[in-house]
Amino acid sequence: MRSRRAVVLPGLALAAATAAAPAAAASATTRPTLRLPAPTGPYRVGAVAFRLVDTARPDPWRADQPFRELMVGVRYPVPPAEAAAFPVAPHMLPGEASGFAALNNLADIPGDAVDWAATPTHAHLGAPVCRTGGPFPVVLHSPGVADPRSMGTTLCDDLASRGHAVVTVDHTYDATAVQFPGEGERGRVEHSVLPGEFANAYPDPERVRALLRKTLDTRVADIRFVLDALPGALPGELRGALDFGRTGMFGHSAGGFAALQTMYEDDRVRAGANLDGVLAYVQEPGEAGHLAPVAANGLDRPFLLLGKDGNSPSTVPSWDSLCATSTGWRRTVTLTGTAHASFTDAEALVPQLARHLDLPRETVTRNIGTTPPGRALAAQRTELAAFFDRALR
Repeated sequence: MRSRRAVVLPGLALAAATAAAPAAAASATTRPTLRLPAPTGPYRVGAVAFRLVDTARPDPWRADQPFRELMVGVRYPVPPAEAAAFPVAPHMLPGEASGFAALNNLADIPGDAVDWAATPTHAHLGAPVCRTGGPFPVVLHSPGVADPRSMGTTLCDDLASRGHAVVTVDHTYDATAVQFPGEGERGRVEHSVLPGEFANAYPDPERVRALLRKTLDTRVADIRFVLDALPGALPGELRGALDFGRTGMFGHSAGGFAALQTMYEDDRVRAGANLDGVLAYVQEPGEAGHLAPVAANGLDRPFLLLGKDGNSPSTVPSWDSLCATSTGWRRTVTLTGTAHASFTDAEALVPQLARHLDLPRETVTRNIGTTPPGRALAAQRTELAAFFDRALR
């Protein structure tokens, strides 16, 4: 059994495994099966996933890899009457689940006490896209450092159920584990290199900042490649159903940072939402200086800053600079009683884990704060849907 301690990278937690005595909660004889909350929109949700290869770019994390490869998923609206005939997509594939169990961002929760691959979603694999009401605006999603794209499923599926096509991206060798197509149940699985990269850089502040820059630059390059490749790479049934002229992006933590920095660098992203991501190459939200270009120079298009309890432009210098230098419409919201992981599927999963594994209340509040999960999720869903409806519709 292993416990997790948090290593901070730009306002986010990168889990580092440390040897520890077995947690009392992990003595459960059966591993719990978890559930995600159902989407709230009028559509059902479809799901497809596929591999994209950028042959023009060597992989920045692997010197022996002459190209960059990514796994991309699309969640999209489906007519309610047609969804039931198609199988439900799992939250994580077996290889992804194994990697997440070994290295997860949940504080003091034993990853191997959970069957992560057994959690179903509310999306239906290969279901037909809705042909009325489209083509649908496109919203890209980037997860936090070391998180797989699946940890944003609750918010992504909700946006899709409200009439958006949501494109989720796994950042290979950043995410805990990325499963590519291949023989066998687990295919080929590539694991995160970031714990080792951070161990090599820490505690030298210049080397840590260089690692932060590399991480964010890689993510932005990934997203811009996806924008280039996706229109021609979509499965046939989705072609013509996505409106790339109305593209936004959101993400959690480093993913939120990447969303706004991509928006700054690429005019194709018309609106961006940052869920508790610091916009500077620092390790603490309140640390000044080392601003990213987006924070130093601002945005001329709509953006949303959605922060945990205590994070706002008055307390996060990079957010303050962004707001001061931007000319675009903006909205900033602080959700009281929330924690950094509240903007991921942890908000729905941690309370279930606490009940099944008899975890102390302190573990729950450390991960997701004190606000009731239903209230926190409703606020996030409402804010994101309202923002992207305003910006893209």
